[in-house]
Amino acid sequence: MIEVSKNKSTLSVFKDDLGKNVYRKKFIYTLTIEQDVIANNIDEAEEKFCNSGIEYSEIKPNITHEYDGVETQFVDAEYEEGITSYLGKVVYEDTEDAKEYGDVEIDTYAPEVDIPDEVDTMLNIENEMKVGK
Repeated sequence: MIEVSKNKSTLSVFKDDLGKNVYRKKFIYTLTIEQDVIANNIDEAEEKFCNSGIEYSEIKPNITHEYDGVETQFVDAEYEEGITSYLGKVVYEDTEDAKEYGDVEIDTYAPEVDIPDEVDTMLNIENEMKVGK
């Protein structure tokens, strides 16, 4: 058995392979990830998105199918900055008991309004008092 090391290939070749050619093909896949987040404003949303995303350590050769002598030599994912867009605002549902039961939904027609941090803190304290924390 002879190991081929040119171009970092680890293909195992045998006497029966004499005279055959070794090929490498690079496939480029586009991986799309779409995530949603709840935030007071777009800046806070961007910060939260920066702390999440893809787990690059999970991108490894076993993501591929190896069949009939094909061996994976390299796997990677490219990052391209996306656009953050407003989806809607969390509001009480349009029902009589929504406030009493805390029934909320995302209103896709509500205008985007930044909530300053101090207002958000006051709302959180008010909500905690209502639920008895």
